[in-house]
Amino acid sequence: MEQEVKELIVKTLSLEGVSAADIASDAPLFGDGLGLDSIDALELGVAIQKTYGIKLEGGDAETKAAFASVKALASFIQARRKS
Repeated sequence: MEQEVKELIVKTLSLEGVSAADIASDAPLFGDGLGLDSIDALELGVAIQKTYGIKLEGGDAETKAAFASVKALASFIQARRKS
C-alpha cells in the first residue's frame, strides 16, 4: 500500500525529478520532508477519494494526522477501506 501511495503522490502532484522510490515512508509529507503545501494536500485528498472510494473530512484530526507521512496515509487508507 505504501508503494501505491507514493506512486499516487508523484502522479497526482506531477512531482518533477521525484520518483516513488525517492520518497521515504516515514518522512514528513509537509515542511522539511517532501515539502508539500495545502494545495498539494487538497489535490492529493481528492485523488485518494477517487482512487480508493473513501471519504475524507478536512477538519478531522484523524485525517490531518494521516497526512503526516506515507506510512500514516497508507495505514489510514487501509483502515478506511475495511470499514
